[in-house]
Amino acid sequence: MPYDVTFDRLETQALYDLKGPCAALLAWAGDALPPFPDQPNTKTEAGGATLMFIGPDHWLLRADLTREDALDAALRPAEAPPEISLVRVSDTLAWFRITGPDAAEVMAVACPLDLHASRFSPDGASFTEAFGLRAFVTRCAGGFDLAVEQSFGPMVQDYLTRVTS
Repeated sequence: MPYDVTFDRLETQALYDLKGPCAALLAWAGDALPPFPDQPNTKTEAGGATLMFIGPDHWLLRADLTREDALDAALRPAEAPPEISLVRVSDTLAWFRITGPDAAEVMAVACPLDLHASRFSPDGASFTEAFGLRAFVTRCAGGFDLAVEQSFGPMVQDYLTRVTS
């Protein structure tokens, strides 16, 4: 029985890896960032960008690729002070969007993380695994966004096709 879902491979996303004390990152690039999430494995969104808290003093910033030049100009990664690190990693991940009434069931096949709304809130964002690969999962309207290393994109697309057919 096929699942009632749609999945799409998303266009490359503007993605930045940010490390360092929150205060130092705010002092350097605060105006270019959404508010910092206050809980690990959560996200905040503002101005078309998403900031995800993925570890102690570690965040991912995600936006549409059309915003990459503006983010480069605002974040100035090459000029960052030594106590922080801002690295553009846009081309490292392949993103998939899985939406529909059965999105959670498809994700349960792919991923061991408990993605029930009582455990993985609407602002949830976390590294885990999917189909045995290191993966990043976050909620989106009507489902989930799933990211894997770019080189595994075709394989995950095939797996999602098989699971949802």
